[in-house]
Amino acid sequence: MFDALHCFLTVVDTGNLSRAAKTLQLAVSSVSRRIDWLEEEVGARLFVRSSRLVLLTDAGERFLPRARHLVAELAEAKAAVTAVDPEPRGVLTVTAPRAFGRRHIAPAVGEFLHRYPLMELELQLNDDVVDLSAQRVDVAIRLAPLPDSDLLATYLAPRRRIACASPTYLARRGTPATPLDLLDHNCMSYVSRSALACWWSFDGVNRNKPLPVSGSLRSDDVDFMLDAAIGGAGVAHLPSWLASEALVAGQLVPLFGPASQGEERVTDGIHAVRLPGRSHPVKAQLFIAYLRDHVGTPPYWERALAAHEHVAA
Repeated sequence: MFDALHCFLTVVDTGNLSRAAKTLQLAVSSVSRRIDWLEEEVGARLFVRSSRLVLLTDAGERFLPRARHLVAELAEAKAAVTAVDPEPRGVLTVTAPRAFGRRHIAPAVGEFLHRYPLMELELQLNDDVVDLSAQRVDVAIRLAPLPDSDLLATYLAPRRRIACASPTYLARRGTPATPLDLLDHNCMSYVSRSALACWWSFDGVNRNKPLPVSGSLRSDDVDFMLDAAIGGAGVAHLPSWLASEALVAGQLVPLFGPASQGEERVTDGIHAVRLPGRSHPVKAQLFIAYLRDHVGTPPYWERALAAHEHVAA
């Protein structure tokens, strides 16, 4: 299978069977037989062939990204089992959003580095979405929905937002009974290139579209919004991974039901992603597996909220 996939990709990259055969140091007939075998295996024609060139069929176009993914994964697997050094070593570069990195990655790296003493970790905190194909990054933590791509994604946790406000604000302005009541409240807005279009969305409300809330405070920093909400500046719609400590401490009050099972939309989760074919796949996999265990299922911030609500009840 690996040889056939590699042959398929070489034909795509070179444009015809003759050049692919020269690149692979095979006879043209051997290349043709491997393509025939692969087409029979997948049950579809992948190429329209002529004497001078080959063109991908619609099925071939759909199969191409998956073939690249499979070849990269097989290469990584081979490298992993044939590595002569059993102890992972060297630099691993990780990027993450600033607030999430400070709260949930920084506390975890000490034990990771103790477990793998020959490794070094370079953590880049950046709220922009980093292009892993253009920069030397091994692992990226993504909080937004993942587009279709060649990235390998590992699910870490659900991504859930909680509408909340401080006791001071609620005493002054009253407590909204439903999400629609937020239209009469001072609601904070998150303004950023990575801002989610569904930031103020609630399941079953306004056809699941964002509510047209308004307010006197906007920021591109979620930590600032958290502190401002605690200070009574208005209603915030914060990620549970960010607001959980303040909710447990009573500095913020969840609106519309318990914080661990509110009415907010549960969107695509938090993922660790990597690009197949990078030079450090084993180290990246070790870090991702460690981080997944550290976060737990359900994630520890959700467990803290559930325990707090149980005690309060």
